[in-house]
Amino acid sequence: MKALLFAFFLFLCGHIALAQDTETKPATQAIFIELGGPGLPYSFNYDFRFDKTRMDSWGMRLGFGGYALEGDSFFSLPVMVNKLYGKGNHFFEMGFGATFLAFKNEVYEYNNCYTDQNGNYICNPTSNSNSGTAFILDIDGSPSVMGVLNFGYRRVPTDGGFMWKVNLNPIFNNNGFWPLFAGVGLGYSF
Repeated sequence: MKALLFAFFLFLCGHIALAQDTETKPATQAIFIELGGPGLPYSFNYDFRFDKTRMDSWGMRLGFGGYALEGDSFFSLPVMVNKLYGKGNHFFEMGFGATFLAFKNEVYEYNNCYTDQNGNYICNPTSNSNSGTAFILDIDGSPSVMGVLNFGYRRVPTDGGFMWKVNLNPIFNNNGFWPLFAGVGLGYSF
């Protein structure tokens, strides 16, 4: 009887161990850095699927990017909804969203020039902050919003690990539409 109970216990433990191996979750979350794309110059992003059991489903990404150099600063916050189509490790990604922008752009105009009493030519710069800027499309002022579309390829290992993506990201605002903006992302899926 003891041998029968021991055999039953081993059988049960074996099935529990097998059940744990076959119940792997897909890598439905990712963190990545993207050059270009919706974050404009670059951004750090977090992407997740709404359905945690399937990669080929609707999801969302949130990111931030920016810089500050010698009186100029820029901050971007891309927020997008996306859908992945595909199987295995290969997916076509399609999405839409907006990038919120804030910037400080110091523009100096040298229109106050004169010759002093000693014969020196002097120009006094006048600062014109937030006079508008352009990043492919004109941006009227800060803060601002730019619409973004997303069409591209994403490679994600099914069990997680190194992921990469290449996208075409048309951008638009009240000043126009630019269809040929692109981005490249590298990161980790889990």
